[in-house]
Amino acid sequence: MNPVAPDSFLTLHYRLSGPDGRSLIDTFAAQPATLSLGSGALSPALEAQLLGLHDGAHAVIELPAGAAFGERQPDKVQWVARTLLQRLGLPLQGHAVGDVLQFPTPDGLGHYAGTVCQLRPDGALQIDFNHPLAGQPVRFEVQLIAVL
Repeated sequence: MNPVAPDSFLTLHYRLSGPDGRSLIDTFAAQPATLSLGSGALSPALEAQLLGLHDGAHAVIELPAGAAFGERQPDKVQWVARTLLQRLGLPLQGHAVGDVLQFPTPDGLGHYAGTVCQLRPDGALQIDFNHPLAGQPVRFEVQLIAVL
């Protein structure tokens, strides 16, 4: 059996939930996830909890507030003007509080997400770019299927 190392490729089921117990991600009832440690699929704090586990391991890890996704940062809540939404090719209408929007990275090679907090009559949206679990305790349940 191979232990999980910083460069491991994993097949696993996992469930990530916040303090209210609601799952943000849950692969247990679906296909298992496959990921390479260090690729950004999991936060570094969650990856660190996997190190040393072996194939077949099942673990439930409780991380204190802010440990998994950092503290909430008020400056990551920003107003995005309608003109910028248009320039980025995002829909201009039909948004609701709680919607998650995907924004292109400046190099155009990736995306990052933000959650709509407020809408203004002029079409601007207040977006929270913090991770939904930033500043909160996290429960991370994992079942390792394979470690390569």
